[in-house]
Amino acid sequence: MIENKLALTAIPLLPLVGAVLAGFLGPRLGRSFAHSVTILGVLASFILSAFVFQDVLAGKTFNGSVYTWLVTGGIRFEIGFLVDSLTATMMLVVTFVSLMVHIYTIGYMAEDEGYTRFFAYISLFTFSMLMLVMSNNFLQLFFGWEAVGLVSYLLIGFWYKRPTAIKANLKAFLVNRVGDFGFLIGIGLIFAYFGTLDYKETFALAGNFKDTIISPVPGWDWALITAICIGLFIGAMGKSAQFPLHVWLPDSMEGPTPISALIHAATMVTAGIFMVSRMSPLFEMSTTALSFVLIIGAITALFMGFLGIVQNDIKRVVAYSTLSQLGYMTVALGASAYSVAIFHLMTHAFFKALLFLGAGSVIMGMHHNQDMRYMGGAWKYMKITWITSLIGSLALIGTPFFAGFYSKDSIIEAVKASKVWGADIAYVAVVIGVFVTAFYSFRMYFMVFHGKERYEDMPHDDHAHGDEHHGLGHVEKPHESPWVVWVPLVLLAIPSVVIGAIAIEPMLFGTFFKDVIYVAPEHYSLGHVREILTSWSGMALHGFMTLPFWLAVSGVALAWFFYLKRPDIPAAIQQRFSWVHKLLENKYYLDIFNEWAFAGGARKLGGALWKFGDVTIIDGIMVNGTARVIGWFSGVSRHIQSGFLYTYAFWMMLGVFGLLTILFVKSGAWSELVARAFAALSSLIR
Repeated sequence: MIENKLALTAIPLLPLVGAVLAGFLGPRLGRSFAHSVTILGVLASFILSAFVFQDVLAGKTFNGSVYTWLVTGGIRFEIGFLVDSLTATMMLVVTFVSLMVHIYTIGYMAEDEGYTRFFAYISLFTFSMLMLVMSNNFLQLFFGWEAVGLVSYLLIGFWYKRPTAIKANLKAFLVNRVGDFGFLIGIGLIFAYFGTLDYKETFALAGNFKDTIISPVPGWDWALITAICIGLFIGAMGKSAQFPLHVWLPDSMEGPTPISALIHAATMVTAGIFMVSRMSPLFEMSTTALSFVLIIGAITALFMGFLGIVQNDIKRVVAYSTLSQLGYMTVALGASAYSVAIFHLMTHAFFKALLFLGAGSVIMGMHHNQDMRYMGGAWKYMKITWITSLIGSLALIGTPFFAGFYSKDSIIEAVKASKVWGADIAYVAVVIGVFVTAFYSFRMYFMVFHGKERYEDMPHDDHAHGDEHHGLGHVEKPHESPWVVWVPLVLLAIPSVVIGAIAIEPMLFGTFFKDVIYVAPEHYSLGHVREILTSWSGMALHGFMTLPFWLAVSGVALAWFFYLKRPDIPAAIQQRFSWVHKLLENKYYLDIFNEWAFAGGARKLGGALWKFGDVTIIDGIMVNGTARVIGWFSGVSRHIQSGFLYTYAFWMMLGVFGLLTILFVKSGAWSELVARAFAALSSLIR
């Protein structure tokens, strides 16, 4: 299977075919055709990916070209696949989560007029993501990178009649372009110095450039490898929403809930984590780059978690949770625990997709209300959504025996053992983050599913707060979602419980990532995890005695006390520390700063360039100035046009004299003429 290029090519192309058919024929052939053709395409990709995964487990891999785009200067630009354990893992995660989202969408988008267009978009996204993770060269990587960004733009602004949706997708697009600028610098440096875009060749040549110094600015020396790694990671900061390029992800909740699960929880935002793990041979050569990655991840993990505490929109709580968990993965990358980062990427994909789709089920059941302040007691009406959301929340906070526990605790232990500069700061951040995560996760859980029913408390105007339906004029009790919505929840809940116990041994300590992920001996940080991992059950039992577990319990207990027993206390704290609440509510004023400094600065720069470049140079000098010069010249020359024959004869004679003078000067005859004139003059004087 893995040696068959046609079969490998079919894995990304089948969703593309589904997207094309749904997009062009769906409006004509109907909704059933659109969702059937896209679901079948993704299902076939998932089945083929499962066969590929089996081949990889058997020790078979593939690295080769499937299409040569062009050859210039001896360098080949190709479309090619690298299929190993890292790629196979991502292929399974992407296709499975995408399949669940496709099925879920049948119920969630049933009343939307853009039904067929939405299926075309999400199937196109699946193709783009598969091309990204299967690439064996930077050209194809960049194609997939930009393609998922483009489809994300289309999906965030899916409801294009909403000004907030258009603003959100433009914001996501522009912020990602900032990260992509750094990404291009990293790829450009590789191409300029290594003379190749192929992964294998790049890694083989990297050692030759370990001590190479470049000076992008005179007097400012950089190690080439450090510059490459930081450039690549800036790209990851945009795509994986790391501080300060995280600002687009919460606003992306303007799109329909299924894309929040597909793009902003399980797949697209993890592209940066995958890319850095793939580039581990380069990052291991620069401790400076690793420290940079570590600190950025620590800031994101902790401070984005704080923002989740003050959110009232159920989707935004899960969005900030995603930001925080991406920070955990990034911290693992900085600690050289790449396998742990991918492990957490995989477990997180399942339980975060579960939480997003669960939030969407709640929104449907609450008649498209998203404000948690007007929920409560929903467990009585939505039992399947209640149970599956509880499973997702327990996995998220790292409860022993759940999938998130194995990956999250492994990250904490790896950071604790890391010797990279900044590891101590990162360890404090991820440990505090455990408490914060537990608090805001169960704040959401208790406000939605338990406590007093607050449906009647909703102001009339707030009934229009939901995803896409407006103008509810009466209060209705919640109801369970249809089976096409809750079946994916159940199917995602299963790996959210069991996948951690199954995968931790082979992924972290077995040969699963052998010859795929490289870790320098001095950076190895998983020794302590190996000591406590006597078995999956032994590690879970040990987890009950660790600090992170009791911090998580404390966070859950505090959320229970604040939001079920004494809801007056959070209100009092908010009033007493209003400045803190205002700081968090305004997201550390980063959006305001960006609007003032970058957007405002860009507008002022544009205004200055307009006034100087357009008005002064182009209009003032080049256009109007030229016109004025021509007008002056015309005003002078018009006096020559007298209409008298003798005037024209005079100017003709003057012109002939001028031409003869030029000919004399060029021929050198003028010197003889001058000499004869001087001789004649001398004879007259005598």
